[in-house]
Amino acid sequence: MYEPLYTAAEMRAAEERYPRYPESVPELMERAGAAVAREAMLAFPAARRFACVCGGGSNGGDGRVAARVLREAGLEAEETTTDLDGFDVVVDALFGTGFSGEPRPAAAALIEAINAVDAQVVSVDVPSGVDASTGEVAGAAVDADLTVTFHARKVGLVVAPGRYHAGRVVVAEIGLDDVPTAHRLPTADVLRSVPLRRDGDTKYRAGAVLVVGGEPGMTGAVALTARAAFRADAGYVALAVPEESLHVVETLVLEAVKAGWRDATALESIAGLAERADALAIGPGLGRGEGRRELVRLTLERLELPAVVDADALFELEPVERDAPTVLTPHAGELARLLGTDASWVDAHRLAAARKAAERFDAVVLLKGPDTIVASPQGGVVVSDFGPPALATAGTGDVLTGIVASFLAKGLEPNTAAAAAAVAHGRAARLVPHRAGLVASDLLNAIPLALED
Repeated sequence: MYEPLYTAAEMRAAEERYPRYPESVPELMERAGAAVAREAMLAFPAARRFACVCGGGSNGGDGRVAARVLREAGLEAEETTTDLDGFDVVVDALFGTGFSGEPRPAAAALIEAINAVDAQVVSVDVPSGVDASTGEVAGAAVDADLTVTFHARKVGLVVAPGRYHAGRVVVAEIGLDDVPTAHRLPTADVLRSVPLRRDGDTKYRAGAVLVVGGEPGMTGAVALTARAAFRADAGYVALAVPEESLHVVETLVLEAVKAGWRDATALESIAGLAERADALAIGPGLGRGEGRRELVRLTLERLELPAVVDADALFELEPVERDAPTVLTPHAGELARLLGTDASWVDAHRLAAARKAAERFDAVVLLKGPDTIVASPQGGVVVSDFGPPALATAGTGDVLTGIVASFLAKGLEPNTAAAAAAVAHGRAARLVPHRAGLVASDLLNAIPLALED
């Protein structure tokens, strides 16, 4: 259900397990460089002139092997760090997986020269300037059209902003064995862990979800969450909304049980509906007033249900003592507020931010984005890259919340529920017939297809 994602240290460990290491390094370098040459020729069959920009380390050694193999194939391949004009392809073999931080001025200038050239760019293992272990980019970084990486994908090729520099990624096998990794990439097979309805199930046994939110003007958010929970195979969904929203919600979600609440008796009304529920989703369209923040705190403290906390329920949220599993689903701005920083810092340090929040709140944190990060308070991280750019539209986060809630209600542990929901969400977006102009409600009918395919 998962593929490994490697950090620089984990790749070193894999190389050190190879027979006769370190004497075997030239052998591994030969395989790596040949793979780069092969993939470059396959990707750009019309190319005749290749410039190989080689650094001083093993990554540069891979580039020098690639240049030799290209020449053996009858092509022109020069090792150069100066004039890059007139080449069809530039091979970036400047820095490898061991790089971190900001390139020195001379290296930064060379990276900028690679980016400025009118040629296709092939990066060796990871684009130079990208931290292979985190995806962080502290300075100049190569913008590759193709990255040929070895043994397995690196964290920095999947997590933003590094992922935006990698282009198309090809994994080349060079004969290494796997070692344990702290980061994993879910495959579509993770959806096999979701127990879909079967003979003998009742609507309650299939998973019952309670959704809390939907103040006037934002009833669409809570409706999307409830409908998504149904489409993610929950058998029963109840909606608890402010009383003045009840008549609107009645028309938006036909299948759900609904109840309206007044501020003075909100907790009692929600607790009554929770008696039949297996999981709670709180926050979509809830509002951010002082009374709402207190309602979120009390609901999480008193209801012993697995909970997914999203949207307005994340606003000024403080850690809550609870024994039941909790999943927080922030975007970068919401996570920044939770951590007392700004969204630009979160965007630049997505792994660190998700881990920090998971530890602070003792909860699974699903940081939304094209590289959806699921961080556990125990330290494990899952990164899902199924989500297409079309998901960047209002309401898709509410749909994701409903999917997570359904999977929690079905008994999945929170890490798996969050990872599987991210995969289902991304696959649903890819199954919608159109990408341009996709809106959140388009996803609803595609969720069952994503689960069954």
